[in-house]
Amino acid sequence: MAADETTPLLPNGTAEDNSRQSSSPSLSSTTNSENTTSDNHDNLHHVNKEKQWSLNPLTLLTRLHVETRILLAAFLITTSFSFTQVPIFYVFYLMECDDFYTRHPPYAGSGDRCSRNEIAAGTATDFSFLAMSTTICGTVNLFFAGWLVKKIGPRLALMAQVLVPAIRVLTQILGVLAGGRSGIVIFQATQLITVLGGPVGYILIINIIVGEVVSPARRTPVFGMLQGCFMLGQAVGYLTGGMIGDAWGIRRPFEVAFVAFLISTAYVQLALPYVSPESMAGGKKPGSKAKGVAAGFFAPLKVLAPQRVRLRSGKEIKHFGVLILCTGVFLGVLATDFAAMLIQMYATAVFGFHQSDNGWLMSEFALMRAVFLILLFPRIISSGRKWYAKRQSQRQPRRDSISDERDPATQGLLIRPEQLEAPMGTYAEEEPMVTQPPTETEDTHFDLFFLRWSLVADGLLTSCAALATKKWHIYLAAAMLPFASGTAPAAKGVMTEMCSPSQRADALNALTLVENIGRLATQGFFGFVFAALAEAGKPHLTFYCNAILAMIAASVLIFSRFPPNGSELIEADDAEEHVDGST
Repeated sequence: MAADETTPLLPNGTAEDNSRQSSSPSLSSTTNSENTTSDNHDNLHHVNKEKQWSLNPLTLLTRLHVETRILLAAFLITTSFSFTQVPIFYVFYLMECDDFYTRHPPYAGSGDRCSRNEIAAGTATDFSFLAMSTTICGTVNLFFAGWLVKKIGPRLALMAQVLVPAIRVLTQILGVLAGGRSGIVIFQATQLITVLGGPVGYILIINIIVGEVVSPARRTPVFGMLQGCFMLGQAVGYLTGGMIGDAWGIRRPFEVAFVAFLISTAYVQLALPYVSPESMAGGKKPGSKAKGVAAGFFAPLKVLAPQRVRLRSGKEIKHFGVLILCTGVFLGVLATDFAAMLIQMYATAVFGFHQSDNGWLMSEFALMRAVFLILLFPRIISSGRKWYAKRQSQRQPRRDSISDERDPATQGLLIRPEQLEAPMGTYAEEEPMVTQPPTETEDTHFDLFFLRWSLVADGLLTSCAALATKKWHIYLAAAMLPFASGTAPAAKGVMTEMCSPSQRADALNALTLVENIGRLATQGFFGFVFAALAEAGKPHLTFYCNAILAMIAASVLIFSRFPPNGSELIEADDAEEHVDGST
C-alpha cells in the first residue's frame, strides 16, 4: 500500500482518524487556543502563588546567603547574653547593700545608704567569686560543647547552648526577687548551669559551623566578620541593657534577655543549615574504632601534639606548626586581650573617668572593633592574598605549578581512607549545600603573614596609648586600637588549614581553650603589673610591657609554618590502620 498524506505516523492510528483531524482545522485551532488560554491562566495563577509564597518571612530568611544567616545568629545570641552584663553588677551592689543592713543598724544619714566602703568591698568579693566560677564552668562547657557537636550535630548543639542560658536567666530573675544574701547565693549557684550551655560553647559551635559550610578561601574573612558581630552584639547589649534597667527597673533586662534567648533559639532552628554529625568533616568514619566518652571529651587536647607528616619522598617527619601557632596565640591573647581593661583602668586612675565615661569608652572600643572586623578585615584578607600570591610567584615562578600539579604516577590513585568515603557534608533538604573543595593552604599563607604583623601593629598602637596626656587622647586610643584586632580570626583561619578536615572541630576547640586560658592569665598578670606600676606612680609603663609581649608573640609566630608543599598529614586512625596491616 502506497503511503500518502493520510498515512498515520503511529501504528495505532487510522487513516480515518487522520483524515478527520486534517478535515477540521478550525476545531483543532479552537482546541489549541483553549488549551493555550488554560495554560496561561494556570501559569498566571502559579506566578501569583509564587509571589504570595515569597512574602513568607521564613522563605525570605532561608533565601539569605548562609554566611549572612550565620552572622545574624552570632549578633542575636551575643546581644541576648549582653543584656544582663551591665545590670548584673548593679544587682549585686543592691543585694549586698540589703544584706549589709540585715546585720547592721538601719541607715539614718542623708545621701545614698549603699555608699559605704564595706558594701563596695563585699560587692567586689562576691562578684569576683561569680566571675571565677563562670570562668571555670565555661572551660568545662567548652569541652562539653565540642563533645555535643559530635553527638547531635552543630545546629542542635547550638540550640542547646542558647536555650540553657534562658533557663539560667529565668532562675536569676528569682534571685533578683529574693534579694539580699539569698539572691546572691541564687546567682552564684546558677553559674553551674553554664556547664551545659554558655557563651564559650556557643562561640565555639558557631565557629565550627563556619568551618563546615564556608569554603576554605572564605573562612578567614568570615571568622573576622563573626568576631565583629560578637563585638557589635556586645556594644548593643551593654547599652540597651543599661537603658532598659534605668527606665523600667532592674528586673526588666533579665526578662528581656529571657525572651531574646527564646527568639535566638527559634532563629537557629529555622535559619541555620543542618549538618548531621555523621557527615561532618570530623565525624566518625566507617570501620573506625569507637572512642569512649572521655576520649571524645578531651580529643581537642590531642590536636596540640606535634603532627606527623609524610613528605613527597615518603619520609615521615614531625611538624610543630600547630604547637608553635597555639603558643604564639596564647602570648598574643596575653598581650592584646587586656587592652580594653587596661585603657579603662588607666583612664580611671589618671584622668578620673566615671562609670558613664567608661561605658561610652568601652562601647566605642567594641563598636570600632566591629566596624573593622565586619567591613575592613575581609577586604584586607582578600587583597592581601592576591598581593602575597603575586609576590611569591615573582620570587619562585614555578612554585604554584609544582604545588598544584599532581605527580602523573599517582594521579587518580586514592591513597587515603577518607578519599573512599562520601563527600564531607550532607545537609537536610531545606538547606542544600555544595560540598566544599579540599583544603588549599596556598591561599592561606598570607593569613599567617597577617597574623604576625597584626601583633606587631597591636604592640605599636598600644605603646602609643602611653603617650596620652588629655581625655580625648584616651578616646582616640580606644578608636585606634581595634584596627589591630584581626589576630583571633586570622589564627582560626590558619588553624583550620594546618589541620586535616577530620580534626577541624577539635582544632577550633583547642584554639578556643588556649584563648580562654590566655584571657584568664592576662587578667591576673597585667592586673598585678598595673597595680605595682601605679603604686610607683608610673602606670603608663604598663602599655609598654603590653607592647613588648605582643612583639614576643609575633617573634614566636615566625617559627610557625604550614606543612611542606606536597606533603600529607598522617592522622592517628591512619597510623593505627598501618600498624594493624603490617602486623
